[in-house]
Amino acid sequence: MKHWLGKLIGGLLGLLLLRHPLGVVMGVLAGHLFDNGTFTPRARPRSRVARSFIDSLFGMIGAMAKADGRVSEREIAATEHLMQRMGLDTAQRHEAIHRFNAGKTPGFAVEPVINELRVWSLGRRDHAYVIIDVLLDVVFADGAGSERMQLMRRLCVALGVHEREIAMIAAGKGYVWSEAGQSRAQSAAPPPRAGGGPDPYAVLGVERGTDERSLKRAWRKLMSEHHPDKLGDVPAALRERAEQRARDINTAYERIKQERGFR
Repeated sequence: MKHWLGKLIGGLLGLLLLRHPLGVVMGVLAGHLFDNGTFTPRARPRSRVARSFIDSLFGMIGAMAKADGRVSEREIAATEHLMQRMGLDTAQRHEAIHRFNAGKTPGFAVEPVINELRVWSLGRRDHAYVIIDVLLDVVFADGAGSERMQLMRRLCVALGVHEREIAMIAAGKGYVWSEAGQSRAQSAAPPPRAGGGPDPYAVLGVERGTDERSLKRAWRKLMSEHHPDKLGDVPAALRERAEQRARDINTAYERIKQERGFR
């Protein structure tokens, strides 16, 4: 019966609306298409982009973990924590582990993975920042290894992200990113602050002597680039990280304002 319901209703509607035998024919045809599922809304299949993102992300994580020659327990723990945060189901988790293991094998091709992450980011800085934010936890899981940092730099070149921006995101997470060419003294962490937490100037990516107008401009630019509402369809855990990043930016700006006494 269900295979004739659409034809029956279509034929009746065609007759009532057109009051002509042709209306019946058109209605039956439309009903036939409905019965066959042509006009039936279909649930969107699990996004290929989502799977592609998981494959590429964990392949990159595996390559980074192995970049310095040995995958440490801390790097494995950081990867495990990310899987939990992303709420991967059983199938996704197995795929992520498979790709992580593939990424840490000798001869793993990193460039295709970098390109896949570039395609996923769609040239958007907010998407690129989400990727960087996640990968920094692996880069710094067992100390800032030079090979892992170099691999991150290669990815960021592909994503169109300047190294200063990596340093800003790292500062918001409590890490100190050493830009290429810096000496140890230049890349050393700033002295402890009375209020604790990351250096607000590093979070905003500005110098301590930056004037009020430039500070406000930097804050507004960062909030525009990191606003979580602009992310679109990304895993919930990554959206939460973007929301935290936006809070970190606001907190940094408020601390500077309070220190300097301006609104």
